Amino acid sequence: MDKIRSADFRVDTPVKLKEIATLNNLNADDEALKKRLAKTRRKLGKLQDVMYAHGKYAVLICLQGMDTAGKDSLIREVFKDFNMRGVVVHSFKAPTRLELKQDYLWRHYKRLPQRGKFGVFNRTHYENVLVTRVHPEFILGENIPGITSTDDITDEFWEGRFRHIRDFENHLVTNGTLVYKFYLHLSKEEQKNRLLRRLDIPEKNWKFSPSDLKERRFWDRYQACYEDAINATSTDDAPWFVVPADNKKACRAIVADIIYDELKKYEDIREPLLDESISADIDAYRKELEED
Repeated sequence: MDKIRSADFRVDTPVKLKEIATLNNLNADDEALKKRLAKTRRKLGKLQDVMYAHGKYAVLICLQGMDTAGKDSLIREVFKDFNMRGVVVHSFKAPTRLELKQDYLWRHYKRLPQRGKFGVFNRTHYENVLVTRVHPEFILGENIPGITSTDDITDEFWEGRFRHIRDFENHLVTNGTLVYKFYLHLSKEEQKNRLLRRLDIPEKNWKFSPSDLKERRFWDRYQACYEDAINATSTDDAPWFVVPADNKKACRAIVADIIYDELKKYEDIREPLLDESISADIDAYRKELEED
């Protein structure tokens, strides 16, 4: 199996998505990929226990990708060995009427993980520069001063949102939240195959929506918007990783390895030492218990 290096997927310079492969099998079969993921997620589970006790860092995992990219199954498989107390998943849908009365980052602030925990955003604050950019009429629902028609939504407007997002993520990192963003890079052909499976396999029918086909018509526009967003917001402190997603098992293994490798860079993450006043009397506590 090929070695997984996070640097190979990290966006450190501007990227063109058309030039990045959507398929990477890591030169491994399905069984080898499953074993690799199982090994890594056990290590992640143990590391999360340490982070929970350490209590200084939170981790925010942001997952973006076209419909059928495999976000839901990735969450299920990568975080399977976590203590359920230690990870919270939020799936962001279209904003509610209440959410539209707040600024567009408000609902994301509300769901940030506590220190010691992992938060997973399935679709993220980036929907505010993706779906709304493909369909700028949605911006009108936010009732923003000075925006009365889509003609008012200029390139400067989107540059401002990119800046807001960079500032938002910088604020999180400065205050102890480690931010890792993953774009699951799916080909249009593979999306077609997965949509057909939703139609052909009865137990997957419920996943299909006619809106999937509507949004598919905007494929090229979405790709351009993803490319702009990734290039504008991948920073040293909150990097993007573009992960080939045509092979789901390989994609999961890559994401899990990247998360683990990035977290291991923080050498200060370790279990806290027992307070000296308690440690000094530990033999007495043990004797008391043994004689009980």
